[in-house]
Amino acid sequence: MSPPFYLVNQHPMNLNKAKIRNYAIGVVGFLLLLLCLVFIFRDALLQKAVAQLKHKFDREYHSQLTLNKIGFKGLSGVEIDQLILVPKGADTLVSIGHIEAKISLWHLLIAQIQLDELLAKEGFVQLVKNKRGRNFDAFMPKKDSSAAEEKTNYAKAVNRLLTRILRLVPTDMALLKLSLRLDDMGKKAQLDLGNLTLKDQSFNAGIRVQTNTFSQRWQIAGTANPRDQQADLRFFNQDTGKIRVPYLDERFGLKASFDSIRLKVDNIEMSGGELHVDGLSSITNLTVNHSKIASKDVVIRQAVVDFNLLFGKRFIALDSSSTIQLNKIKVKPYLSYTNDEEKIYALKINIPQMKAQDFIGSLPNGLFTHFEGMEASGNFDYVLNFEYHTKNPRGLIFDSQLHKDHLKIMKYGQANLGKLNGEFEYRALIKNQRQRPILVGVANPNYVPLSELSPYLQKAVLTTEDPSFFSHHGFIAEAFKQSIVKNIRTKKFSRGGSTISMQLIKNAFLTREKTLSRKLEEILLVYLLENNRIVSKSRMLEVYFNIIEWGPDVYGIGEASRFYFQKNPKDLTLNECLFLANVIPSPKKFMYQFDGEGNLKSFAKRRDQQLTRLLFRRGWITSDDTLYNPSIKITGAAQFSIKKDTLSAPVIDTTAVEDFEF
Repeated sequence: MSPPFYLVNQHPMNLNKAKIRNYAIGVVGFLLLLLCLVFIFRDALLQKAVAQLKHKFDREYHSQLTLNKIGFKGLSGVEIDQLILVPKGADTLVSIGHIEAKISLWHLLIAQIQLDELLAKEGFVQLVKNKRGRNFDAFMPKKDSSAAEEKTNYAKAVNRLLTRILRLVPTDMALLKLSLRLDDMGKKAQLDLGNLTLKDQSFNAGIRVQTNTFSQRWQIAGTANPRDQQADLRFFNQDTGKIRVPYLDERFGLKASFDSIRLKVDNIEMSGGELHVDGLSSITNLTVNHSKIASKDVVIRQAVVDFNLLFGKRFIALDSSSTIQLNKIKVKPYLSYTNDEEKIYALKINIPQMKAQDFIGSLPNGLFTHFEGMEASGNFDYVLNFEYHTKNPRGLIFDSQLHKDHLKIMKYGQANLGKLNGEFEYRALIKNQRQRPILVGVANPNYVPLSELSPYLQKAVLTTEDPSFFSHHGFIAEAFKQSIVKNIRTKKFSRGGSTISMQLIKNAFLTREKTLSRKLEEILLVYLLENNRIVSKSRMLEVYFNIIEWGPDVYGIGEASRFYFQKNPKDLTLNECLFLANVIPSPKKFMYQFDGEGNLKSFAKRRDQQLTRLLFRRGWITSDDTLYNPSIKITGAAQFSIKKDTLSAPVIDTTAVEDFEF
């Protein structure tokens, strides 16, 4: 039988092409038929989807979703009038008067929602916390007890979240007369969005901010491409002056403002099971004021972060290829959090070699006030390596190295460390009040040279306060590590690992305020004092003995020995020196160590006996020193404070006797 005439002399390749063409036509026809069916029944499908959505909000979020009118507009558009979301027993969470959205049909076919266009106007989103609770609690993430043992894959979780958000950001968008409202127990902030537009990758938004304390107009402008996952936006003030950050001042007492912010995202990419997010962020003239940071405004003139964020299966990291530029200070940081068999926190900082004067000039204004006016020559570089394992806290790594290249202080700032070598006036600062002046020098009859001190006192104070004072360079590495471990465990600054050098700097140059500024200045000043041969160790110790507080309005060992014992410091006995050494941590509460008869209480005796054993173990005293060891007798003016205050003495934990051996 011969083939049909239309196949005679047809080449096999032509036959394959014909089959492919026929198959393609069939697929396209099927899709067109499917689209036609969807188009015909789309209203019914939409109403069913809306009913399911309302049921889901009611069942899972205990909230009522109201859509007064919803329908299709054109082939792929949806139009909604009056969308309202109200959690049961709470204030309205969302209310939007009119919404028009255009959905990508191709993504809809693969069960994904991607917005191509969006118009929303006349409405608000409000977050309220009051006596009834919070109106957004139902939508907060909940812990799934069944999956408690399954750890989060950070890369997949963040990638999934970013993908969903970016699909919901349309390429063309207009938001008109919308507001974001915050009400936290009467602390209010409202951001009114007059007009936000995104068209042809050009983004522009005007925002009016209103709080209980101020009102401003902001502007955001730049480019955004949600499909290519890129953006470059700038945030600045339409009015004169800086942008003030709302809510934080009322909620946390933190006042913050800035001239402008830039945020640029260059790349979001999932590769090899890891998510990479690369970009740049900068801020100009950031001003921060908080009682825990500093006593005055802290100003950062220019800060730029070129970031490379990395999300892995069990870790989140700021990669070491990132750069932080703070004025002229360039930092190469590495910061990571690992949550696998245990939690691991790591921080590495590398400051490449730079001029010392550029570093001083780049420090934030208000954070290092005692360095203002300082001049230095030479260069330095710095490396910090910190690592903390929750399963082995005592194995904490803290390695700090500064390498100097002809580094020299040419001129001191407000803190003239050289004054410790000569006579100067000291005035303690307590609760921001300057105390009476104390002359540190031989012209003061209460001044005591180191050679005129009882040898017992020097040994006892070194044992309780800083046993390795003459061998360290300002810091005790192991004590510093233990301090960090305890602060992490207690989640507060409960222990400082303070040396005599640090106490001297704090007393002679700084205030007693517990701020970040004071602690940072203390660390830097101690380093300068101990590593630049400014003052000898003996002179530092001598000044320390003559300025520290030993009792209420009692400064220096000359005043202290007379206040308690009516003696010269060189005539103090071992027991008297033990008592004075243990007064230093709480000098204003010395009277609570005594009973109504003026004798030391049992806990104070045990504490002094423990200190005696430490001195003996170190070879600083011998058995001959303890042969005659009577109880102390307070004969000076201090005895009147004891008689008056012991009756109302607070309960003291007699078990809290610390071994001072490092």
